[in-house]
Amino acid sequence: MSPIYWYDNQFLPAEAVRVSPQDRGYYFGDGVYEVYRVYGGRLFETGLHYERLARSAAGVKLALPFGEAELEGVLTELVLRNEVREGTVYLQITRGVAPRNHLFPADAQPMAMAYCNEVARPVTTMEAGIKTITLEDTRWLHCDYKTLNLLANVLAKQEAAERGAGDAILRRGDIVTESSASNVMIVKDGRILTHPANNLILHGVTRAVSLRLARAEDIRAEERPFTVDELLAADEAFVTGTTVEVTPIVSVDGRPIGSGEPGPVTRRLQRAFARAIGLES
Repeated sequence: MSPIYWYDNQFLPAEAVRVSPQDRGYYFGDGVYEVYRVYGGRLFETGLHYERLARSAAGVKLALPFGEAELEGVLTELVLRNEVREGTVYLQITRGVAPRNHLFPADAQPMAMAYCNEVARPVTTMEAGIKTITLEDTRWLHCDYKTLNLLANVLAKQEAAERGAGDAILRRGDIVTESSASNVMIVKDGRILTHPANNLILHGVTRAVSLRLARAEDIRAEERPFTVDELLAADEAFVTGTTVEVTPIVSVDGRPIGSGEPGPVTRRLQRAFARAIGLES
């Protein structure tokens, strides 16, 4: 079956989708996006995703062409049409089609596109954990907006892969911000620490869910900046994200974190997350 896309307010087979070379998303990265998780054929945490989408759009002065209920209905229909049980939905909204000019076009209409991917839960990686490296965070100063401008993230992820690591942990000076595509949390003396949700990081949906679950599990959680030295001295560390869920970090720059194995707080959060998506009682 040909994948079904949602493009220009129509459900279309993939081969029928035609993106204009004058779309501002193509030559300026002038747009925002979201990646939703699908578990058991259902979208996960749609409210948090829409809240972040709306904030990102407002931040770049882009008018969303739909409301929350309308969007959820469209994406639910897209999941059904593609018969996705475990996967993701990618949604992108650009400022629209217009001749290339740095100024916002007066009459361009926002262009929305969405499609699905089958994506299994990363069970093996979540069990074993990942090795990471640290890199300077060279991104702009509005990382809280989920825009299409991801080249710095791509370069960081690529360098990590070339150095045999699963991800790159970004730092501004000595302060850890997040990873190339996920949020970073550490555990020290039973307490979780993670960078506050300001303009230097993207406030991840899985980050928010993980903090909510931690507090429900009576695990202390604090949002404050922490240093690379604190990361290296942590008892545990993990990343959170839509496709990685709660994945342990077992080493940073070749140095083990804690015992070099996934720790007990990380495991508790993984079990709590599994229950939240209906996979454990």
